[in-house]
Amino acid sequence: MIRKSVKRFSEKIMIEQQLAAASTAAAAFFRMTCMNAPVTRRNTVLGITAAATLLAAPSILRAQSASRVVVVGGGFGGAACARALRRADAKLQVTLIEPNKTFIACPFSNEVIAGLRAMEAQRFSYDKLAAEGIRIVPQAATSIDTQKHSVTTTDGAAFGYDRLVLSPGIDFHFEALPGYDDAASEKMPHAWKAGEQTLLLRRQLEAMTDGGTVAIAIPANPSRCPPAPYERAGLIAHYLKANKPRSKVLILDAKDTYSQQRLFEKAWKDLYGEMIERVALSQGGRVTSVDPATKTIITEFGNYTPDVANVIPPQRAGRIAEVAGATDATGWCPIDPVTFESKLVKNVHVIGDACLGGGIPKSASAAGAQGKACAAAIVALLAGRAPEAPRLTGVCYNVVAPGYGFSLVGNYQPKGDIFAEIEDGATSPVDAPRELRAREAAEAERWFETITADTFG
Repeated sequence: MIRKSVKRFSEKIMIEQQLAAASTAAAAFFRMTCMNAPVTRRNTVLGITAAATLLAAPSILRAQSASRVVVVGGGFGGAACARALRRADAKLQVTLIEPNKTFIACPFSNEVIAGLRAMEAQRFSYDKLAAEGIRIVPQAATSIDTQKHSVTTTDGAAFGYDRLVLSPGIDFHFEALPGYDDAASEKMPHAWKAGEQTLLLRRQLEAMTDGGTVAIAIPANPSRCPPAPYERAGLIAHYLKANKPRSKVLILDAKDTYSQQRLFEKAWKDLYGEMIERVALSQGGRVTSVDPATKTIITEFGNYTPDVANVIPPQRAGRIAEVAGATDATGWCPIDPVTFESKLVKNVHVIGDACLGGGIPKSASAAGAQGKACAAAIVALLAGRAPEAPRLTGVCYNVVAPGYGFSLVGNYQPKGDIFAEIEDGATSPVDAPRELRAREAAEAERWFETITADTFG
């Protein structure tokens, strides 16, 4: 049974490598439909069915006038959407509003924390998007008038739109974790938005004496990239094993179960022995408050004062989504899964981590796929045509040590008001040989290179 599972997963990787030779979304679509090849991780980057159909339908593009589309947020979702819109029709006036002049990617930032990667490898500019005719506005969006169809930025400039795309990522729900706020994050870093927080957590690890404890507080779902805290635990353990071997990692978890749990637990045991300890929800692992003055983490069943406290707080959609009136009582944005249009505000679309996507995870891969699908839907809507229901593919790679990786691939389609997972997904086999783990770690690197090139140039 194990050999069969490994063989099946290896065949998926071989197919993926063959598909990597395709240079356009249309080519990927042809292979998926005409050759009956399964959807793979590579197809996530190359595009989705809706985008490929759009590229194959020039009559839609010819019918469209020079409409204005404003995209707020330049992460994987927003940048992918802006680029797909512009490539679909050069007449479209596409504006990307993003306050940061460079994008810092969260995928692989855990390796920066563990000292395995330079921060510069995580930085990407918007120069290539600007070269394709996308107007880049290096300001933050501060207000949205959904009646006048206008977005105002920090410098007072206003940008009109026919369709607005919000891709604001996450903000922290500080009210849900008493004691934690921006000031507390300087002592107990979250490192959940890549950048200075990533480097702060790295410096704290470097300064910790051997024999210390690193605590990672993990919130309940929904959360950005749910498996990432467990990947982080593995990579921090790798750093400690090499540099401070008497130390340990303590996970305080607001969940009893999590994605790819058996794969993580086997990796931790094989690589780090008893160095990682996890306290689950039913064991009292949910963090109820923190005291930054003493760096104390309070749970339902006890208090902890670790040497390094990595507190990942509860999350909600980026603030601008609330300003636009697109969030509901959950703090997230309900959408029509076919068009990504807000259920609360007309002519406003929400993609990426901010939306309530149902079964589809909040990840870079999913955000990029949503961005392309949203672009396809907007072009169809502006042309007066009904958008096609998208089929999205999301992939999640986890690298818990150099040369040790595994992954989960899921396929999703609209079902009612949400995205539901459909068949043909794949998960790395639990009892795979180390050769496959090494191949998947290398494959994760290639995935990151491909998705960042596809999104930012």
